[in-house]
Amino acid sequence: MKILVGYDGSNVAKEALQVALQQAKAFVAEVFVVTSMTGGPEVPKEVFLKAEENLASARSVFEKDRIPCTTKLLVRGLAAGEDLVQFIEENGIDAVVIGVKRRSRVGKLLFGSTAQKVILDAQCPVIAVK
Repeated sequence: MKILVGYDGSNVAKEALQVALQQAKAFVAEVFVVTSMTGGPEVPKEVFLKAEENLASARSVFEKDRIPCTTKLLVRGLAAGEDLVQFIEENGIDAVVIGVKRRSRVGKLLFGSTAQKVILDAQCPVIAVK
């Protein structure tokens, strides 16, 4: 079984890691911790380094329990939600754990939501963590 965690280093994303850890133990699963970054050459190097540092920290959560974990930093020019959905399809992911940031209904309508895109478009079960 393959579990994807959408990870951005936020507190809610850290909670999602803990839920994914429980799921991985229960289902003897492999975990993919994925960060999607919009932009390209114009993104400062420090931003990439911080994202890689966050992913390394996330990987250590699973390594302590000897759970196979792959980290991926996606920079494909897609919106984060689209990027994650595409990664899910490309890699045969069986389940997703993603953090949901509390935002007003109007805010979600105006700005969209990475979690909302994944929940609606992923072709596998999605666990939303608040």
